[in-house]
Amino acid sequence: MNLVNILFIAVGLSMDAFAVSVTNGIIIEKIKIRHALLIAVSFGVFQAVMPVIGWAGGLAFRRYIESVDHWIAFILLVYIGIKMILESRKTDPDDRKVCMEKSCLNPRVLILMSIATSIDALAVGITFSILKVEILSPVIIIGLITFVICFSGIYLGKKVGHFFEKKVDIFGGLILILIGIKILLEHLVLK
Repeated sequence: MNLVNILFIAVGLSMDAFAVSVTNGIIIEKIKIRHALLIAVSFGVFQAVMPVIGWAGGLAFRRYIESVDHWIAFILLVYIGIKMILESRKTDPDDRKVCMEKSCLNPRVLILMSIATSIDALAVGITFSILKVEILSPVIIIGLITFVICFSGIYLGKKVGHFFEKKVDIFGGLILILIGIKILLEHLVLK
């Protein structure tokens, strides 16, 4: 998998965390740089760790599924993409508002938000394992991109509110779907 694909995957995966960061930016009345750093580091670390867990799990059964690995990668990425797009269509204000200002920075709540927004990265880690992608570079890229995007998202949320919140999940979902289609087509055409 080339660097461009990894960059697109990183951006796609970070969209859930970005949407939550924008929401946190809306909720936290007086944002300090330490708040933004805390949230962005938490999301970045979890987005980087989850693919490693998925990748390690994928190693255990990779040899049994090599003949259909491209289909599994396609299905996982398309599923994640569709899930992100469907979740972006939620209109219930309680679903869109992740937490109140004080609890946004509570370590437990922050860890739960970080896990919830990085579950998709676990499945991508399995895909990396199936496709025999070395894991170190992708997880560093995913973690750094998520950090930068979330840090920016907090301040963007403060400035523009809910305008972008649903659109970023749609964008991220479309990126993952397109990468899944690309992987499938590459394997079907090359075989």
